[in-house]
Amino acid sequence: MNLSFALDSVRVLDLSRLLPGPFCTMLLADYGAEVIKVEDTELGDYARAIQPKLGDDSAFFHSVNRNKKSICLDLKTEQGKEVFLKLVENADVVVESFRPGVMDRLGIGYDILKMINPGLIYCAITGYGQTGPYSKKAGHDINFISYAGLLEFFGESDRKPVVPPVQIGDIGGGALMGTIGVLMALFEKGRSGKGQFIDVSIMDGALSWLQVLLPSYLATKERQERGKLDVSGRKANYDVYETKDGRYLSVGASERKFWENFCRVIGRKSFVLKIHTSDAEQNEMKAEIQSILMQKTRQEWMEIFDTVDCCVSPINQLEDLEEDPQFLERNMFQTFHDPELGEVKLISPPIKLSETPGKIRKLAPKSGEHTNEILSEIGYSEQQIGALLSQGVIKNQVDKS
Repeated sequence: MNLSFALDSVRVLDLSRLLPGPFCTMLLADYGAEVIKVEDTELGDYARAIQPKLGDDSAFFHSVNRNKKSICLDLKTEQGKEVFLKLVENADVVVESFRPGVMDRLGIGYDILKMINPGLIYCAITGYGQTGPYSKKAGHDINFISYAGLLEFFGESDRKPVVPPVQIGDIGGGALMGTIGVLMALFEKGRSGKGQFIDVSIMDGALSWLQVLLPSYLATKERQERGKLDVSGRKANYDVYETKDGRYLSVGASERKFWENFCRVIGRKSFVLKIHTSDAEQNEMKAEIQSILMQKTRQEWMEIFDTVDCCVSPINQLEDLEEDPQFLERNMFQTFHDPELGEVKLISPPIKLSETPGKIRKLAPKSGEHTNEILSEIGYSEQQIGALLSQGVIKNQVDKS
């Protein structure tokens, strides 16, 4: 049975590396887009080398580059640029994550590409955007969320900010904003036939996450402090507590009705009216709640709270996720059967479409795996491909030099 995918007819050229760009194009590929990963003829995407590995490439690389093809081109050569420009003729989208100006210096920037293909959608995902005094700066996730004001709020009030363990800026500010931008541009192209340039700044995207904190400050100019926010553990009804077995529960009983139910279960109805009391009283309640929750294991408490509407959840560790009944019900892990690597388990496409669902159809490509195939499709003969290979302009998976 042939599945129909939402993005079946879309062709994407992906020049990005590491996480933000590849995560963006992974989502497009999961829902049917033909994503051609354009790598250089030397290191390629250095995410391939990250440990641990599945075969020749990292487990991380396989996750964010599944469902894609790979072609290796030396874009610093005239022949390599010629091949790329030929690919652009029939592409819908180009995604890249170089610093501003790199593609222009290579002679394949947006102004050149749109002359070849006026309907081309060109998405540049960068740390700070194409303009402004920071645009040429180097940076990683920690830098982007620092500038954006997010990192300031991670952690407790009397300690330094805590670095989050996941890439909030890279994914939330860059990859997802890039994906949304591409989809909006595709929608507009369907109406007008016109392509456009999408300037995604990870820093800008991260700033947009401050929808609760920043508008309040802009309205009042009152500064909020790390560890003093209602949603960052200041209050007893929104915090983390340890259980008897050294595991943890999260309590998110923000609304009065949830807090009342929680207090009833733990036998402290007197706490109900203290939901908005001072920090000192909040700390007293926290200490007493902690002493109560230490009397049972996490599982024992969850068996009690599972029947009560009070927003209490177990803090899962990685080994818990595959057994979580909600993730199992929603098929959030897919096992792919690879003839070379055997069974590989990956995170499933997260957006559930009723008619055109996403699917993991293949693992990440080997470096240059589809070079010959793609060149043949755009009119290169075997002799021409052989000549480009011997000149080092291209690389395929057979070429291990």
